[in-house]
Amino acid sequence: MTTAPDAAESADAEVASVEELLDLAVARLGGGRREGQHRMAVEVDAAVEGRRHLLVQAGTGTGKSLGYLVPAVRHAVLADERVIVSTATLALQRQVVTRDLPLVADAVAPLLPRTPKVALLKGWHNYLCRHKTSGGYPADDATLFDLSALAPGEGAADHPAEAGRTHRDDGTASLADHVRRLHAWARETDSGDRDELVPGVPDRAWRQVSVTSLECLGQRCPLLAECFPEQARAAAREADVVVTNHAMLGIAVSGNPGVLPEHGVVIVDEAHELADRVTSAATVDLSLTTIEHAARLARRHAATETTQLDAAAQAFGSLVAQAPAGTFPLGLPDDLRTAVSAVRDAARELLTRVKPDGKAKDTPPNGGSKMAQSAVLQLFEVAERMAAEDTSGDVLWCARPGEGPGSGWGDGVSRLHAAPLHVAGLIRAGLLAESAGVFTSATLTLGGRFDAVAGSLGLGRDGDEGGDWTGIDVGSPFDYPRQGILYVARHLPAPGREPTTEAQFDEIAGLIEAAGGRTLGLFSSRRAVDAAAEAMRARLDVPVLAQGDDQLPTLVQQFAADPATCLFGTLSLWQGVDVPGASCQLVLIDRIPFPRPDDPVRSARARAVEQSGGNGFMQVSATHAALLLAQGAGRLIRTTDDRGVVAVLDPRLVTARYGTFLTRSMPDFWPTTDTAVVRAALRRLDT
Repeated sequence: MTTAPDAAESADAEVASVEELLDLAVARLGGGRREGQHRMAVEVDAAVEGRRHLLVQAGTGTGKSLGYLVPAVRHAVLADERVIVSTATLALQRQVVTRDLPLVADAVAPLLPRTPKVALLKGWHNYLCRHKTSGGYPADDATLFDLSALAPGEGAADHPAEAGRTHRDDGTASLADHVRRLHAWARETDSGDRDELVPGVPDRAWRQVSVTSLECLGQRCPLLAECFPEQARAAAREADVVVTNHAMLGIAVSGNPGVLPEHGVVIVDEAHELADRVTSAATVDLSLTTIEHAARLARRHAATETTQLDAAAQAFGSLVAQAPAGTFPLGLPDDLRTAVSAVRDAARELLTRVKPDGKAKDTPPNGGSKMAQSAVLQLFEVAERMAAEDTSGDVLWCARPGEGPGSGWGDGVSRLHAAPLHVAGLIRAGLLAESAGVFTSATLTLGGRFDAVAGSLGLGRDGDEGGDWTGIDVGSPFDYPRQGILYVARHLPAPGREPTTEAQFDEIAGLIEAAGGRTLGLFSSRRAVDAAAEAMRARLDVPVLAQGDDQLPTLVQQFAADPATCLFGTLSLWQGVDVPGASCQLVLIDRIPFPRPDDPVRSARARAVEQSGGNGFMQVSATHAALLLAQGAGRLIRTTDDRGVVAVLDPRLVTARYGTFLTRSMPDFWPTTDTAVVRAALRRLDT
């Protein structure tokens, strides 16, 4: 598709306006006019036509999906220019693909020159591989480290909500049982899309029937005509609007722009998560396990010796096992850098021997050889990045088993990690250089301004004063001061090192008792969840569910079904939980969710801000906390009929200087620090 603004302008005289088309789509849903939604649609339409970047804060209940989909479809058809729509969560992606976008396309088609075409695009590893299920690849020996063997940006991070994806595996089904079920499903599925398999399967099982993009045989595959990811990409190249996820955007801006079809507009929903998803996609790790895995594949499937890599692996393993957990602000220590350089050199030498012979065009494609080549190539690229002369653009750190972020691997070995220090430049160059960008979320203003989020997306400051972006807040249909109370337990001591205290337990019990259950507890750590759940089960006569008791979707369903029930959890519950009505009338937040002091990436970013003369705490830690507080508090009011209390058990929200910045980022609830007032309000709601 090509940009044709002149054709679009001439067609505008004959085609319904974006507001008329929005009214048609809303009527098809059986809804009514919402002023914020209309303003959003008009602003998005103007931005994409004017090739400007736009930030839109649209509160819960605005109907923002239709607010951007209607102008997206209209522009794509009239300007003959493809639009990419990206979401962060699987739930929203499903809503857009299965309900909102088909409804919009169908509703507006009669008033457009042609029927809009839409497509869904995910990363390679999310699709079943026909060639692998038919025996074209050898059995995969990856076990606990199978996700680390994937290409950077693929696997878990390549799925829009993989961090929250849970698979029911209660021990009754073996890996072989899951794989047999997948092979049976392969004979029935029309899409090969993992998310259409219900119930799902563990990652280890899925690995047996899928390949990464580097492992794919490409044009040499004998089943190319039946390839699910190729079919998805072919459909995307023909579509007017392509729905994808933030992880795919992360892969694109990290040096693989070809993963997305040609386009002129990018619309990013749940945009507050984009920078973190790009960071995740661009983060790599190196361990003895991954080196040995690459060597094993080379020996087994490329029939070559790996003496040099084996020696480098052992030297690296010994050194990294002794390295302290933490960051390396000045780059790797000399001895560790030498060891990583030896891995790089050995991988480079081995790569020349595992590459297929380009002259042997008549040789049948070998899936095992391609797997070996992929693993060695990834190993070389990671080691080369970590051993580079200048690593100032990366944050390098060592994670030891069970110590701090990045330590949650199951193989019990230490790992080196590398993550980009900043991603704003990547987003700017890889996503916005030649495309108009529209970014929307219910939480884009922090401290009342768009600057922090705009900066994280590669946009300059002061967009309304001559910059190339504009920020607008289209409001919310909710009357927050009348529907909700923000209670801060000022009388409690400030949180310390302990996850919870007896004073907090007393406060939590009193609030839950007044509310009659109905409580969503958002905690800063798993230890705090477990401690609070145990204490409340002993003190109260209401059901208390805790994250880890079952799959999160199951727990949320149980919470929503019984108003007397409480649900406690960590970050997985701070975003995306939608429980309107009487089941959620009290949202508890145990402490201000500042990043962990040992978070290597955010700590490095704060240091970089300070070295540039800025305030690292406010620009990194406080901004992170403000975003999470806004998201967590947003769980309370989901409809115009909802009422309730957000209770923050951290007095710093009203006593610290940064408290105003944080509260201005939250919904505009009626504030109080009076315990008696809040408990009386909760009792009235309960009755």
